[in-house]
Amino acid sequence: MTATYGLLGEHLSHSYSKQIHEALADYTYDLIELTKEDVKKFMTAKNFSAVNVTIPYKTEVIPYLDVLDDRAKKIGAVNTVVNRNGILTGYNTDYYGFLYTLQKNNIKITGEKVLVLGNGGAAKAVLAVLSDLNAKEIIIVKRTSGDGVCSYEEAYALHSDATVLINTSPVGMYPKIDDTPTPLTAFANLTAVVDIIYNPEVTKLLAEAKNRGLIAVNGLEMLVAQAFYAVQYFLDRKLPKEKIEEVTQMIRETLY
Repeated sequence: MTATYGLLGEHLSHSYSKQIHEALADYTYDLIELTKEDVKKFMTAKNFSAVNVTIPYKTEVIPYLDVLDDRAKKIGAVNTVVNRNGILTGYNTDYYGFLYTLQKNNIKITGEKVLVLGNGGAAKAVLAVLSDLNAKEIIIVKRTSGDGVCSYEEAYALHSDATVLINTSPVGMYPKIDDTPTPLTAFANLTAVVDIIYNPEVTKLLAEAKNRGLIAVNGLEMLVAQAFYAVQYFLDRKLPKEKIEEVTQMIRETLY
């Protein structure tokens, strides 16, 4: 399959990446749904100028790359691949998308105790940003405890003093909008909640945060911002940063 620009993933019917990219730049952006078996053929054929990569292939594509950007190497996941004369270089712009979200919403991380719900692919860039911003403590929470991860029960008992909570799990995503990864009642010191889900606009988790008067932010700005930074790698040129808010508002009106 030949594609100039596009998104590589397994299930993409609900993706807004095409609308976002085509609003940010003057090119056609394809949704490239491939099975795991077809990813190898696609990556080795190199019949594309640049692609983004989403679940479940952010680590799968790494063996096919010739160059791995230092940040992507540190994170251990790639969401942007650029083909320069047959040389494939991998980047991670999820990092910049999440950093933008924190800065845009004035969410303080330095010196704070942060809970991160989930430890899948989506968490990798989030954890890197939190580390680089010098969070005092980063607690990863999953249903069951394990190496470097605590359970929800342990979080309630030992980390009720956390000030920032970030959900990187899919719990609460459309269509299961009545689900929530955790009630916030155990965490009395929270100042901000970020849910990287963007559909629905206000998850049950964010609704509870809003009711408590906390900063409550969904994942739409991160989605658009990571695309904005990917476009700059695709085209090897800077874009005006105002485009992020402009396209975010456009997608917000479409989505909600």
